[in-house]
Amino acid sequence: MLHAGQLIERTLRQQGRPVAWFARQLCCTRPNVYKIFRKETIDTHLLWRICIILEHDFFGELSDAVRQEAHSRKYLMRI
Repeated sequence: MLHAGQLIERTLRQQGRPVAWFARQLCCTRPNVYKIFRKETIDTHLLWRICIILEHDFFGELSDAVRQEAHSRKYLMRI
């Protein structure tokens, strides 16, 4: 299973954006951003806001992981 907070942190770092910038965009504090980074799961509305801010489709990334996991399980069940 993918860790949502780690995906968000990785994307923010890849974009070269500071945590302070991200906190301002989300209208929250830096400590709250670090709490988001530690979350394995995340509220869909918050994730939607983050997708817009970072211009990144986290829903698609998570969906791909779900499809891949389902495919793997079907394969293992046939063995």
